[in-house]
Amino acid sequence: MSKLTKNQKLAFSKIEAGKSYSLKEAAELVKEITTTKFDSSVDIDVRLGVDPRKANQMVRGVVTLPHGTGKQVRVLVLCSPEVETEALEAGADYVGLDEYIEKIKGGWTDIDVIITQPQIMGKIGALGRVLGPRGLMPNPKSGTVTPDVAKAVKEVKQGKIDFKVDKAGIIHASVGKVSFSPDQITDNVREFVQTLIKLKPTSAKGTYIKSIYLSSTMSPGIKLDTKALEETK
Repeated sequence: MSKLTKNQKLAFSKIEAGKSYSLKEAAELVKEITTTKFDSSVDIDVRLGVDPRKANQMVRGVVTLPHGTGKQVRVLVLCSPEVETEALEAGADYVGLDEYIEKIKGGWTDIDVIITQPQIMGKIGALGRVLGPRGLMPNPKSGTVTPDVAKAVKEVKQGKIDFKVDKAGIIHASVGKVSFSPDQITDNVREFVQTLIKLKPTSAKGTYIKSIYLSSTMSPGIKLDTKALEETK
């Protein structure tokens, strides 16, 4: 195991072992223990009491964070010519169809989100091998396959994110930047957790939210008091 740097030791020293922090405390602490020179992302990791191998316990959804993610999201819209102008005016970074399909086939994936229309999905299906592993494949459940591409672009640019539980039963997501105020981080985390609670599968038994950790890029995780968060409305 590699040795901890001076900054990492300092960060760990500020986290009390075994303590579950309130959301307000964690939002303030994550800013305090971050030492990167760039504006780090604030990430949340939620361990759920579900079995992702069972279809009726898969947790997947979308949430619009009140203060956005703080990231510049690059959006590609694959659409018919008649809605290209709408997509561009809504804020899409790239708009087109066949030329971008060919670029993606050639390995181009310099984008964060792809939005398309239902009638276009037939053409995009062949891109699954490239887009699937990168989490870029448009999906109706995440709102990225829709007749109203302009609305979808605006939502993504305003902070809409989609998430999905992994094979280990954990959901990972970015909920802001370290430059955000503690109140902004708190609002975003609360909205995210409340969305997760609403998505609890009826077949899931026992404790649903087992643990929640907040961290920033390269910082240690801060354990949150899950009971207090679940009771927050």
